[in-house]
Amino acid sequence: MAQGNPEQGGQTDNIPLAVSTIILTVLALSLGDALIKMTSGNFVIWQIFVLRSLIAIPVLVAVMVAKTPGRLRLPDAMPWVALRSLMLVGMWVCYYLSLPNLTLSAAAAAYYTLPIFITLFSALFMGDRISRTAWAAVVLGFLGVLLILRPRAGDFNAYAILPLISAMLYAGAMILTRTKCRQQDPILLSLVLNIGFVIVGGVAAAIILLLPETSRQGFLLAAWAGMGPAEWVSMALLATAILIGSIGAAIAYQNGPPAMIGAFDFAYVGFAVIWGFIFFAEVPDVTSLLGMLLIVGAGILSLRQ
Repeated sequence: MAQGNPEQGGQTDNIPLAVSTIILTVLALSLGDALIKMTSGNFVIWQIFVLRSLIAIPVLVAVMVAKTPGRLRLPDAMPWVALRSLMLVGMWVCYYLSLPNLTLSAAAAAYYTLPIFITLFSALFMGDRISRTAWAAVVLGFLGVLLILRPRAGDFNAYAILPLISAMLYAGAMILTRTKCRQQDPILLSLVLNIGFVIVGGVAAAIILLLPETSRQGFLLAAWAGMGPAEWVSMALLATAILIGSIGAAIAYQNGPPAMIGAFDFAYVGFAVIWGFIFFAEVPDVTSLLGMLLIVGAGILSLRQ
């Protein structure tokens, strides 16, 4: 895969840790997104951003205090950490903004150009030499995504640019994780990210209150929903997913070449198919199963150095 320096900033790569962590990460995030799909009629996106992070933040602070008592402080590279968090928040905002105006398959297919951007950015900004095998893995995985999602040309419109922007933001954030935030504690990176979710979600919610009441509707602009026991359970599960996802992404990209780890992000689609079957009775056909095999093959191919 990428033939970059396996040791940057005094830290040696740990490929098994990086690969297993990114798989666990996309497993958690895909499950969280399935839950969001099930509950999107009950919440507004900004409510999810704020409440799930308000649940996650005390957990992260407690873990940091337990690890290093009396040493809870700002990251050493705070400007880079803040930029990384802002890019990741922007990634989620762009992706969810596209969903009311695109079919899910079109939005997901556009977003899963992600490993292509990670591989390209690795070459442009890190000087990694990307091998033919690396590009083959990216193309193979993307073909697998297309076989599973099979977006139709008529599904695409100007809003399809948003998931592409989302993919670029995530790719850029992971390059920052590798190059500028590699020495930062993954727990601290997750804490700053969740603080970013609260700030952005809170500002958006305040702006919505200024809108005419007739405009306050839908997943993006509706008023916050009432919270009962079932809603709090859902939010706790979403907080668990974002905890695993935000910490796991940091660990994975700190310990492995971005181009390699990016190829394993394709596993999200396979998990999405599984959750679709379990929660929504969506049965994958032969073409979808072939796509899953291509994605697995891409992951295996990406391990070839």
